[in-house]
Amino acid sequence: MDQSSRDNKKVDGNRKNEQLEKFRIQNTGKRLTTNEGLKVANNENTLKAGDRGPILMQDFHFFQKQMNFDTERIPERVVHARGFGVHGEFELYKSMKKHTKASFLQEPGSTTPVFVRFSTVQGGKGSKDTARDVRGFAVKFYTEEGNYDLLGLPFPVFIVHDPFKFVDSQHALKPQPHNDMPTASAAHDNFWDFVANNQESAHFVMWAMSDRAIPRSWRMMEGFAVNTFRFENEDGQASFVRFHWKPILGVHSFLMEEADIIGGVDPDFHRRDLRDAIERGAFPVFEFGVQIIAEEDEYKFEFDVLDPTKLWPEEVVPVEIMGKMTLNRNVDNFFAETEQVAFDVTNLVPGINFTDDPILQGRTFTYKITQLHRLGTSNYPDIPINRSLCPFHNNQRDGFSRYRIDVDQVNYFRNSIAGNTPGPTPPEQGGFEHYPEEVQGRKVKASSDSFKDFFSQARLFWNSMSPVEKQHIIEAFSFELANVERVSIRQQVVDMFSNVDKEMATMIADHVGVNPPSGHHVNVTSSSPALSQANTPHYAFSLRVAVLIGNGFNGKEVREVINTLSQYGVFVDVVSAKLGTVTDADGTKIKVDKTFLATNHVLFDSFYVVGGQTENQVVFDRYITEFIHGAYKNYKPLGIATTGQSYIHPSEDSNLAGVVFAANNRNFSKEFISAIARRRFWDRE
Repeated sequence: MDQSSRDNKKVDGNRKNEQLEKFRIQNTGKRLTTNEGLKVANNENTLKAGDRGPILMQDFHFFQKQMNFDTERIPERVVHARGFGVHGEFELYKSMKKHTKASFLQEPGSTTPVFVRFSTVQGGKGSKDTARDVRGFAVKFYTEEGNYDLLGLPFPVFIVHDPFKFVDSQHALKPQPHNDMPTASAAHDNFWDFVANNQESAHFVMWAMSDRAIPRSWRMMEGFAVNTFRFENEDGQASFVRFHWKPILGVHSFLMEEADIIGGVDPDFHRRDLRDAIERGAFPVFEFGVQIIAEEDEYKFEFDVLDPTKLWPEEVVPVEIMGKMTLNRNVDNFFAETEQVAFDVTNLVPGINFTDDPILQGRTFTYKITQLHRLGTSNYPDIPINRSLCPFHNNQRDGFSRYRIDVDQVNYFRNSIAGNTPGPTPPEQGGFEHYPEEVQGRKVKASSDSFKDFFSQARLFWNSMSPVEKQHIIEAFSFELANVERVSIRQQVVDMFSNVDKEMATMIADHVGVNPPSGHHVNVTSSSPALSQANTPHYAFSLRVAVLIGNGFNGKEVREVINTLSQYGVFVDVVSAKLGTVTDADGTKIKVDKTFLATNHVLFDSFYVVGGQTENQVVFDRYITEFIHGAYKNYKPLGIATTGQSYIHPSEDSNLAGVVFAANNRNFSKEFISAIARRRFWDRE
């Protein structure tokens, strides 16, 4: 028997890629065969009795080809159906040995392969990326002690605090069963009826109505594990923990109108954004942090540390950054990797354990059922993307799609034939051990009274928002409730959220045609600056800038600006009337990446307006004007070349905030870069 599971080969960031290489198949340049290897002579016609006769049953090539196609689809996930996965690695900054014995958190500088899947919740596989929605942020660590799965959301709180209500919350969120509408939207009667009648959802809904629910990019989205876990060190000392993923690019969002338009123009926007960034070498990076509360401090806070509808304010419980995750490789095959990856909250490693967080407890069995249903076999851990990097040995046998060939006579424990192997590993040698928590109480179907303050943290969230963010929340509520048909439900929701903020609820009531609320908000005056996106980092790196250009431009000026943008890592797309090239006054050509007809202003973060001449000047000028108006309305920065000033016609009320002119401006490029990094000019008039 192996002395210790910690004798397993140390992993590094490339080990998973090396393992997957054994399963990669290159078909290019090869002869066509059946699945059994029989060479195929004709791959265009079925076998018939005469060239116009009936197809013969003995055409097994055709039947295999058609049968495989007919069974290519597997059940989609009930929630998080639409997703996209990428590979990466986690690097540890500092040892966490003081708090946990988890092997991948011990040695600074060590790397661990990861696979990450981002997803939406409400819509199906064919829905849009940019819907207002909670999203999934699931990370699989391939550690030397086995796979560790950390499943999170872009919100730090859950919609309910008891898992018995989870099914109800998702039934209410999903398209209404009588008409299967709406897709990828909670703007309907069922969801808001659930919210009004399950008021522990208030905090979650505030996040869902905020800008956090429409992220600019998965690369600019914070991740929270939501549940309370437990760290345990070598001495058996435990602490309560919550995990965070913090994007180094900051947390940024679309406007609601932008998200809606992009959903039609490019429903794959977030997928494309992530894949393109990795292809360009602009690898997304997230820092991995943890909040830690000592077990003896469990009852020292205004919130219950086990309540999944409450966050731990970072100003009260600081986030300790442990390391960073770099996403650096796209998948080779979407189905084989992203669609077949199976996450499970019970995929733990020694040193990380459960608590009595009720939602976490309820999650401990549901993932296995989901994967068995989706992937059709209990052997799904042996699918290459799910396979651990450390060896695994047990007495589990057979089932659909069994790949491994266990050659032993013995398949039970205890035994004498095989020397009582495979056998357990003692905890001191790396075996997983459940934390010996003391449990007391009677069997009851009830929730703790300490969970029943539904509005204090929802009010904290509101207090933490900037004026612009508050206005966006009011607009989101107003949009959602305007799509609710029953007046009684709209009234219930307005009355409910007067507990969060009376003025907010009154404004929403006015927008959706119901009576102003009579109640008053809870007496909470504190705020948490960490919750506002106004305090997030801002960089121009990897943002998208469209160069709106025709022929006859100032080549020297334009090339200098484009080169500067590229030096700062800005993604530049040259947009013109047609594909091919545009030519400057001296005959130098620049390649056109996109046409006005095939793109939209909402797909870009900023614009460099150059102008020029084309065959159809009226249409060209109209497109540039539309792009400028769209950008200006959405508070985006504009860089105006010396040849582009004729497109700017400010009114007396326009302050042109965020509009940078190149004329007589030696610092144009740097000022434009700064404006791009700022992203929005909310003071624009």
